[in-house]
Amino acid sequence: MDLSGFFSYWGLYNYWIVVFLMMTGFYMVIARPNLVKKMAGLFVFQTSVFILFISMAKVKGGTAPILVEGVSTYSNPLPHVLILTAIVVGVATTALGLALVVRINEAYGTIDEDEIHSQEEES
Repeated sequence: MDLSGFFSYWGLYNYWIVVFLMMTGFYMVIARPNLVKKMAGLFVFQTSVFILFISMAKVKGGTAPILVEGVSTYSNPLPHVLILTAIVVGVATTALGLALVVRINEAYGTIDEDEIHSQEEES
């Protein structure tokens, strides 16, 4: 029985972590009626996308993009810069979403999605 294929398949553990985090975040958004938990699920999903892009941008044996004789493999800094910008935007978006949840709580007296829908149907 040859296990080399099995171990090389599981050797991409960072992608397995990404898939686990994506599915966890997606489950939190779909299955939970609590709006704060939905926001946390979106944040987990967003973090998994960041990890995915950083994992794909890694070049084995790559160095900083400074021209030096004898070095032929360079890492592209653009994906890392874009992810850094996306993290800042993601934190701001999460803060805005949580502020909206606070406002919804003030207006409806609850952050449970089902109760909000039932209050809307009654009025």
